[in-house]
Amino acid sequence: MDGTPDAQLFSGIFSAVIIGGLAGWLAGKLVRGGGFGLIGNVILGIGGAILANFVLPVLGFSFGGGFFSSVFQSMLGAAVVLVLIRMAKKA
Repeated sequence: MDGTPDAQLFSGIFSAVIIGGLAGWLAGKLVRGGGFGLIGNVILGIGGAILANFVLPVLGFSFGGGFFSSVFQSMLGAAVVLVLIRMAKKA
């Protein structure tokens, strides 16, 4: 990318969708029977990434930086969100 704000924004959104989709898919596999389809998993993964980025450091967990760390954190967050949604549906 050329470093302009628009290019950086697109790159960030693209990365969030890729990592979120992968994390949502992994969370759907981790929590059996909890998949919401491709779009639902991407949204779930992005929500999980946001949740994990705020909550895990407060709890004292640090996984370092990089792609795999981001995917792992996002997957954990997405799995938590998936379990919470499943519990809310049963109630």
